[in-house]
Amino acid sequence: MIEYKSAEFYRSCFALCLAAIVVFANLHLMQPLLPQLSRDFQLSPLEASLSYTIATFGLGLSLLVYASLSDAWGRKPLLLLTMLGMTVSTFALTQVESFTALLCWRAVQGICLGGLPAIAIAWMGEEYSTPALVTAVGYYISANSLGGIGGRLLAGGLADVGHWQWAFWPMAILSGLSCYLIWRYLPQSVRFEQQPFRLWQALSNHGNHLRQPLLLLTYLIGGLNFLIFLNQYTFISFVLAAPPYLLSSSMLGLLFITYFSGTVGSALSARIARRLSAPLAMALGIILLMLGTVVTLHGQLMVIVTGFFISAFGFFLCHSLASSWVNQHARRAKASASALYLVFYYVGASIGGIYLQPFWQAMGWPGVVIASLLMYSLTLLLALRLWFKIR
Repeated sequence: MIEYKSAEFYRSCFALCLAAIVVFANLHLMQPLLPQLSRDFQLSPLEASLSYTIATFGLGLSLLVYASLSDAWGRKPLLLLTMLGMTVSTFALTQVESFTALLCWRAVQGICLGGLPAIAIAWMGEEYSTPALVTAVGYYISANSLGGIGGRLLAGGLADVGHWQWAFWPMAILSGLSCYLIWRYLPQSVRFEQQPFRLWQALSNHGNHLRQPLLLLTYLIGGLNFLIFLNQYTFISFVLAAPPYLLSSSMLGLLFITYFSGTVGSALSARIARRLSAPLAMALGIILLMLGTVVTLHGQLMVIVTGFFISAFGFFLCHSLASSWVNQHARRAKASASALYLVFYYVGASIGGIYLQPFWQAMGWPGVVIASLLMYSLTLLLALRLWFKIR
């Protein structure tokens, strides 16, 4: 058992947190580059966004199997294998010369990126004492957010001083470093109990979760909210890269600082839920998403940014509550239930561009707002239905 404040705790926690920063930086760094990719390869916004969403799709699907595979193969071996795959695919992305090659390696990278989210907290839960676990999970979640923001800022800055492909070089080096630190400083599992991989048991667990209304409604809320929230950033990037704003890639990367309000939303989620109940607090988060979306219709840049601050607060308030709700209400196989929530979450993000594209083509950003409000209205109804089920 690794105790809080021990040398082993600090080494292993640092290795996992750096790996989380690198994983989520790799996942999200493409987003501020999409307008530049669209210009370089003469692509529509939807086509350009595939370079981003294909990785989130691969990550989401990989979560279906990694948790079960780690039960059979061991946590650290599978984590090292996926981290090595991340390093190789990130280096390969520094060499691509066509958009097709970019898509292929981003798909491979996305599948490899799923290893850490599927395994890290399970490893912590087995090897850390309770005080160490609570602290480490907080650090780890913060590292996820920092990686997503940092990757976007880094990519936008490097694209402005050179070429969009330059962003992959530092990420390849950091990927290799994080792989080494996991190998060097993450101890072998001591409390791990190996379980044979049974495909039908895993499928049975997933089917059982999907038959529970309290879980299925939550999966849909999380997935459909992220479908809109993440892809709004994609389409607003094209708005802000065009006249009259003409923002550079680095300035587009700064837009993702709005995620910091989401950190506040996550921190306050439990307190708000104690006053309203979790489903009503989720509904409040969705109402804030709708409000933030409407605010972005104002043409002034700072008002648009304010709208995204409001949306980020609402989204992460709802997301935090939905994640904990799944863990609390899964009758069995809680790890599988949480993994299935993330599958809906990332697959939703991957298909959002397909849903929003017709509205974008017909009406531009106002069309995206209309489509967003329609979907948020649906998730609001789902949250209220969840509330009625527990009354």
